[in-house]
Formats: sequence, structure tokens, C-alpha cells
Amino acid sequence: MSRTIPWKLKMVTREDWEQKLAAADVRKEDMNKLIMDFFLTQGYIGAAKQFQIESGTEPNMSFEDVRKRMEIRNAVWRGDVEEGIMKANELNPDILDSNPQLSFDLQQQHVIELIRESRVMEALECAQENLAPYCIEPDDTFFRELERTVVLLAFKDPASCPVGELMDIKKREQAAMEIDHAILMSQGHERDPKLHFLLKLLLAKFR
Repeated sequence: MSRTIPWKLKMVTREDWEQKLAAADVRKEDMNKLIMDFFLTQGYIGAAKQFQIESGTEPNMSFEDVRKRMEIRNAVWRGDVEEGIMKANELNPDILDSNPQLSFDLQQQHVIELIRESRVMEALECAQENLAPYCIEPDDTFFRELERTVVLLAFKDPASCPVGELMDIKKREQAAMEIDHAILMSQGHERDPKLHFLLKLLLAKFR
């Protein structure tokens, strides 16, 4: 079944893009820097190294920093949240120490992954040791999230329970992106590639 393109959208040709880029007065060197920033922010180390050779553009962050960040993001992404937390603390303890919400989110995700693996007693112990200390007041957000997480333990099929959305893989992916963004910002970089902002600017000109 073919999709209908909304009437407000226009087909953009290569010539259109080139004209808008020229009008925006984006120099080739600046565009190359934006592309390099995109590769490194997204974690495409191989592409960044090849682009450096072909264009002579110097990276705006070290390949080693990117590699370590990808190790952390990928660990959380595949569900090995405990390893991701450990590596994040090895990289820079302040990243989690200064961000209670992110720290809680990762610990909550770790409990969820233990539940997913049917490691119920470990999940309960982890919730008591790593989540409960955040719950100072019984009506705060952390307490409510702890309650929702513990509810999962009462069901043989947690995904089908009233708070089953916590088991959604998208929540794990969100946690992976949160730690990725936090690391980028701790190193003085933008959380999103700078190229995104240029594209948004150019797209606005086509409306």
C-alpha cells in the first residue's frame, strides 16, 4: 500500500539543496566539520577515520572517547545495564553522581533486565539496595517509579501486567540514549549532531 505524501510537503531536488546551501553561505570546510561531528556524535568511528583521510578534516573529539562512550551506550542498549553503569563510573563518576534522575533510570532499568531474565530475588535485592535510597518522600517521582517496578515482580508475565510498558525494549533504548547524551555533555559537546540544526534550518526554508 503506497503512502500519500501530505500536500504541504514538497519534493526537494539536489539542485534545490545546493541552492539553499549556497544561500546559507555554508563553506565546504564548515560542512566537513559538521559531517565529522555527525559521525563522531553518532559513534561511527570507522566512517570518521575514513572521512578524515579523504577530506583532511580533524575530529572534534578523540576516537578513544567515542569508543568508550559507545561501549557504555551499547552495553545499556543490549540490556547489560550493570556493565554500562560500571563503565560510566570508570569514565567519569560525576556523570551519574551529578544526575540523580539518570542514575535512578539506569538502576531501574537494571532491575527490569533482571526481571526479564526471571532473576526475581536478585531484582528485589537490587531494588532495595539501589532504588530505595532515592525514595526520600512517599509521594515523589522516584517512589512512584519504584512502586511500579516492584509490581512487575508479582506477575509471571510482567509484560502483560498493568505496568507492562516498563518491559518495553524502547525504554531500554531510551536509557541508552540518556547516558550517551550525558557523556557527550560532560565532555563539552552537544547532545545532538550540529548537522541536525543546519538541516532543520534548511528544511524551514522549503516550507
